[in-house]
Amino acid sequence: MPRITQLAAILEGTVSTVGMIDQTTGAELVINEDLSNLVDVGKAVLDYTGASNTNKDSFVRALIDQVGRIMMVDRTYASQAPNILMDAWDYGSVLEKVRCEAPDAKDNATWDLFNYPYDGGAAYPDPFELSKPSVAAKFYNSKATYEVPITIVDVQLREAFQSAEQLSSFVAMIENRIRMKITLCNDALIMATINNLIGQKAARGRIVNLLSLYNAGPNAGGTPLAAAAALTSKEFLRFASKTIAQYRKYLAKASVLYNEGSYITFTPADRLKFIANTEFAKSLDAYLYSDTYHDEFVKLPGYEEIAEWQGSGTAATDNRLVIDVTVDMSETTGVTKAEVSNSGVLAVMFDRDAAAVCNQNYRVTSIYNPRGEYYNYFYKWDAMYMNDILENCVVFTITNPAIIAKNDTEATAYATAFANVATYLFVLDTRVGAPSEVSDAPTNWSSTRAKYFTFANGAMVAVGTGSYSATTNYYYLASDKPADPTTEAKSK
Repeated sequence: MPRITQLAAILEGTVSTVGMIDQTTGAELVINEDLSNLVDVGKAVLDYTGASNTNKDSFVRALIDQVGRIMMVDRTYASQAPNILMDAWDYGSVLEKVRCEAPDAKDNATWDLFNYPYDGGAAYPDPFELSKPSVAAKFYNSKATYEVPITIVDVQLREAFQSAEQLSSFVAMIENRIRMKITLCNDALIMATINNLIGQKAARGRIVNLLSLYNAGPNAGGTPLAAAAALTSKEFLRFASKTIAQYRKYLAKASVLYNEGSYITFTPADRLKFIANTEFAKSLDAYLYSDTYHDEFVKLPGYEEIAEWQGSGTAATDNRLVIDVTVDMSETTGVTKAEVSNSGVLAVMFDRDAAAVCNQNYRVTSIYNPRGEYYNYFYKWDAMYMNDILENCVVFTITNPAIIAKNDTEATAYATAFANVATYLFVLDTRVGAPSEVSDAPTNWSSTRAKYFTFANGAMVAVGTGSYSATTNYYYLASDKPADPTTEAKSK
């Protein structure tokens, strides 16, 4: 029989206990209630053999309780990632993206006829002079793929259900869970595509640090606002909303300022993607008490809100504003890849062609094993994940990025390629800390530690007066290298 709990004493109380009714009606104070015998939290296995006869009928205690209803945990999961999916094609693999520039403007010959014929030059304006456009092509030819396999049986599971409908519901639940897995995988890959674009901009030092602008502008002369307090400051949020709105207009005007090249481009409102982190978006909602933000951005066709960029972090650490990625910089002389992080990314605004998932191919294949009497299904996904840094993109943050070089040579090449990253470029110091052969602090640690940083949760943290740890990686600004550690330290 099921566990039966008589409720009279719990509801009405006894001489020594207060009942639920007296508490809910205000007749008595709230006390601790033992709900362990009232609310069933479920069991992985039911015991039909115990002496308590818990799962047998309540009359003859010989018949076992039957399953009365099977509830399948079956719900549809909707994608939580921004929509950057584009078209697919059946044949060929290369995506060719072609750009052109018009020839330079020249004097209008119509109003210059008086000067013809030029001495030693043309007798008349030449209508057959060639004016070729400047054309450039960029090629994308990479594909990423994965599959999710699942085995489905029929005969073997029939004994666990009471009808074909129950078995069908079970199989449908499995299929729905597979679709959820596909959605989770694709969401992660979409966010990786956007995070790579953010990383490309951050690696070049091309971010808009709203907090720095605020502290140097409206807050100049006051106590500098810290990143931890930025999202609860009405003044900062008002400034951030205004600045982002300005960039929407800036990107609509043809220029070379917001892409990583000399190509003149623009992004009209119908091609603009604006992705905001929900912590930033909801702070604007809560602290500004205004519809301005919604009128400016939420109504845009490309506005979307995301819960986190790369991950939420654990219960103890919130990483929702963090990116920590290594990006391809192979088109930049002297730098192949860049390891870059930022702990305070609020939003990113970009042309829809700057980040896209295209040529996607979702399919399901299957095979039946007659000997084992089961089906194997393979849910397959292929797609091209692409960034185009010649398209407009602006990243909004409340912290500066940290770019990590593995040695001084790499840092020098990086600084040569990007002159504006000096304040963001850090070098892993293999002379001290975890990568070294030093177990104790160098004897000059107290005089050099102020130049060292440790890395955690997407941000560099100054050591300051902190103590030394042989298991910690230490970094220094490429422009401010500490003196060589003393050799008196003990070897491991």
